Amino acid sequence: MEKKIAVLGAGAIGSSVGADLAKAGYDVVLIDQWPAHVEAMKAGGLRVVMPDEDLHTPVRAYHLCEVCCLKRQFDIVLLAAKSHDSCWMAEFITPYLKPDGVLVSVQNSLNDEWVAPIVGFTRDIGCVIELSAEIFTPGLVQRNTTHKGTWFGLGELHGRITPRLRELETIMSCAGRVTLTTNIWGAKWTKLINSSMMLGPMGMLGLNAWEATEPGVLELCIKLGRETTAVGAALGYATETIFGVSADEFMGSTDEILRKNLQTIVTLVGKKARGVVIQDFLKGRRSEADYLNGLIARKGKQAHVPTPANEAVMEIIRQIELGALRA
Repeated sequence: MEKKIAVLGAGAIGSSVGADLAKAGYDVVLIDQWPAHVEAMKAGGLRVVMPDEDLHTPVRAYHLCEVCCLKRQFDIVLLAAKSHDSCWMAEFITPYLKPDGVLVSVQNSLNDEWVAPIVGFTRDIGCVIELSAEIFTPGLVQRNTTHKGTWFGLGELHGRITPRLRELETIMSCAGRVTLTTNIWGAKWTKLINSSMMLGPMGMLGLNAWEATEPGVLELCIKLGRETTAVGAALGYATETIFGVSADEFMGSTDEILRKNLQTIVTLVGKKARGVVIQDFLKGRRSEADYLNGLIARKGKQAHVPTPANEAVMEIIRQIELGALRA
């Protein structure tokens, strides 16, 4: 029987993945809280503009308030919301998730820590994603990474490779390259290292992603990544190669690995890419930096590892969100 799939949170990432699933012929619906975007998708489908492709496909889109009328339960829910929306959205969708269904956190940060207790640990599959995109116009997504440059790392929270993980690998392969891992927690922390260097500081400075490797900025990014690496090591996370690159490409000292990490991501996303934090500032809304640099600072306190750079970045971002400073 064909799997029933829901993309919960049809922002830039959710819409990009949802459009690919729809084009591939999967039974997928997109659910979002932005009324104008949902109405645009209902009326004219979803357009995703990529560096090498302009995809325009019909999709089935629903407002949150319409989910109760769908009279269906889902086999797979791809949660693609902001981290601060994870808990209430997980509570919202749980009644519509089949008893043997799975929720996949297609998000930044360590959302599985707080989502799994809601949906159940056996119904949560971890995901690490590299896909740069943005949406400012209803029904229209600018996707900066091609399908070849997009990558998903999928893993069971218990670390085993299961038949349902293999099935999900096949489904998600229409949106990008897929790697299965037995160390999803380590992979997610490794992505968090990257996010701490790229998303918060680039938003704070008002810079595009590629500028992370510029002199002066690079040193700050490396300092943030060094702190995040130390916190992860103290908490017992074993770092994992991500973005689909080989382990040999990430050999070297901590600073060398961090530089390679930054260069890899900058190459994948291109010069047009803007991180999610700066996108949130441009939209005048709360960013998820508290679940990135802020989370690292909190985890650092738990592990008794100093994180002054992450704390400083988070404090400046708080002041920007309050309107006391400008990015």
